[in-house]
Amino acid sequence: MRHMANPYDDRERKKGASEMLVLSLLAARARHGYEIGKLIAERSDGALQYGAASLYPLLYRLEKRGFVEGRWVEKAGERRRRFYKLTPEGRAQLRELRADWRRFLDAIVRVAELGRG
Repeated sequence: MRHMANPYDDRERKKGASEMLVLSLLAARARHGYEIGKLIAERSDGALQYGAASLYPLLYRLEKRGFVEGRWVEKAGERRRRFYKLTPEGRAQLRELRADWRRFLDAIVRVAELGRG
């Protein structure tokens, strides 16, 4: 019998969801990378963890694609941080990603009959 992988450990699934998670957190307000990673971990009860090695390259790609805009902010007594905010293109991308994920998850629920005890 083949061992089933934990869906939370599935790199491809996590990679596909990463963009939507980051854009969703930036929809409310501008945030820096560390805060984004911390919020993802907190809101997923630790099931999703994004370290600097995966989060910052994703933020740079989103910025390069025009979905987020980053700017450096310096505050007295604190280290310089890059804050990211959603652009109008990023909001449109987020709407599309949310619709795609909603369709995907609805299909999973229907097929697996997750609504039934």
